[in-house]
Amino acid sequence: MHEPTRCAWAGTEPVMVAYHDDEWGVPTHDDAGLFELLTLEGAQAGLSWRTILNKRAGYRSAFADFDPARVAAYTERDVERLLTDASIVRNRGKIESTINNAQRILEVQAEQGSFDALVWRAVDGRPIVGEWHELGDLPASTDQSKALSKELKRRGFRFVGPTTAYAFMQAAGLVDDHVVECFRHPRAG
Repeated sequence: MHEPTRCAWAGTEPVMVAYHDDEWGVPTHDDAGLFELLTLEGAQAGLSWRTILNKRAGYRSAFADFDPARVAAYTERDVERLLTDASIVRNRGKIESTINNAQRILEVQAEQGSFDALVWRAVDGRPIVGEWHELGDLPASTDQSKALSKELKRRGFRFVGPTTAYAFMQAAGLVDDHVVECFRHPRAG
C-alpha cells in the first residue's frame, strides 16, 4: 500500500504524523480548542513542536482541559504548583501567560460572545489556503498574523508575537499551509 505524501515536517514519529494528518490546518471554532492551541504555540517558543506535542496531555491536565474560566481563576499557589509539574514546560513566564490569556479570553467572550469571533476576524472568517511547494517557502509571519498579534497584545495577551500568531493560525486552520503535494492540501482531494 502506498503511503500518502505529507508535509515533510511531520516526519515519521507517530505523534507528529497523527497531529499532521488529523489536526494541523483543520478549522477550529471551539474557544477551549483555540485556547489550547494558543497556549501550546506560546509554550513552543524556543522548543520543538515535538516536545510540546509529547507534553500535550500534561498541559490538558495542568490547565483544566483549557477551560478559560477555570484557568483564569488560578492563583500564585497554582503557578508554584505548576512550576514543579514535569508534564509541562516549567517556565514561569509561559505558565503565567496561560493564566493571563485565559483572563483575556473571558474579557473577549464578554465583549464579543466568543474568542472565536475575534480570532477568525483576522481572516474574514475564511481559511487562507497556501499554495506552497516547499516547506522553506512558508512565511514565518504574514500581514494577517501581524495584525492578529497586534490586536491580541492590545488586549493584554502574552506570548503572541507575529510568528507565534502565525503558527497558531496554521494550527487552528485559519491558514492551511499544507504543501500542494501533501494529501491534506485542499487540491489533493
